[in-house]
Amino acid sequence: MNDQLLLRYSRQILLPQIDIWGQEKIIQARILIIGAGGLGCPAAMYLAAAGSGHMTIADADEVELSNLQRQIAHHTSDIGRNKAVSAEQTLLELNPNVQIEALPIRLEGKRLAEAVEKADLVLDCSDNFTTRFEVNRACFEAQKPLVSGAAIRFEGQIAVFDPRRSDSPCYQCLYPDQGELAESCTETGVVAPITGIVGSIQALEAMKVLLEIGQPLTGRLLILDGLNMTWHSVRLPRNPSCSVCG
Repeated sequence: MNDQLLLRYSRQILLPQIDIWGQEKIIQARILIIGAGGLGCPAAMYLAAAGSGHMTIADADEVELSNLQRQIAHHTSDIGRNKAVSAEQTLLELNPNVQIEALPIRLEGKRLAEAVEKADLVLDCSDNFTTRFEVNRACFEAQKPLVSGAAIRFEGQIAVFDPRRSDSPCYQCLYPDQGELAESCTETGVVAPITGIVGSIQALEAMKVLLEIGQPLTGRLLILDGLNMTWHSVRLPRNPSCSVCG
């Protein structure tokens, strides 16, 4: 790192859990973010600000006016633009030292498997179960850690699934039924800061997993009730009957 980077990341480098070696590891990391919406925007922005060296962001959707209430990487002038491309511009303005690959497509099948294989870690910031199940299976098959988040109404949840650990469940252990189980924020609404909180925690968990520090949310589901401001941490065991990791 040169003097400019040392100054930019100095507040992180001061932390004994990170230091120079940790910052170098963050800079070298390759992170795949699925979704550039309410969760993907804050997660990507904090990871870019923290110095994540290479991020691939995939999203096939275009920015709409109703997105701007919570999807903070997009601006009014971005309406009609692809979300991955819009987020790329914001992230480079935030930190020109990071490399961003914008994929304006829905990652699935072979393309998803290839993108996961190239990554050191994956963040699932999508908003539907079909994508979440596909990403979970791809991460398990490639043995790549997955940081999963969800937000709706005043509620949020975050978990880490790390197939490199024998005691870690996978996303499908949490939701064994592959049907469309959940409502969407399009139908029920979502308060803006909830997506920011969940996305920020996803970024923090990603850094902890990459640096192998602290206690990531592996084998735990963190649940936030924002209306009453209560947190619950629930143990999530591996399901021996799971069709993916069992």
